[in-house]
Amino acid sequence: MVIGPPLATALANAAGADKVYSEGVEYAASSAGNANMGADGGAAMAKQAQAILSSCPDTKLVLSGYSQGAMVVHNALSSQGLDGSKVAAVVAFGDPFNGQDFEGVDASKVKEFCGSSDFLCSSGGTTGSGSHISYGGDAEAAASFIVQTVGA
Repeated sequence: MVIGPPLATALANAAGADKVYSEGVEYAASSAGNANMGADGGAAMAKQAQAILSSCPDTKLVLSGYSQGAMVVHNALSSQGLDGSKVAAVVAFGDPFNGQDFEGVDASKVKEFCGSSDFLCSSGGTTGSGSHISYGGDAEAAASFIVQTVGA
């Protein structure tokens, strides 16, 4: 896990553990998932998010994804019926769609982390994977953005 657990920990530390609930989305990260642009995970993410919002409509929903997981976030918002206006923030890491909008989410609520040598999200990226697997170091900055954007 490159960023999920470190981000959950950093967010709990920044906002207070009693104010944060983190939940992963089950999907098979695979070349097929890349080919279908995150559709498998997108459906699952949209379903989970809609269930949470239905049960707790005042929830400040934050979506996050790393690499193919960022594609899952895009897909949940663009193709699976998740209403972007209900999303308090989006944080993406190593997003192959870097620079493209997260449908329905105000750009001020979006933070993308893309290493300058990450070949999956940067036009100047190199072929090595070192930069692409180093986003755990951005967990505190991402948590800070989330807290500033949605409040603690």
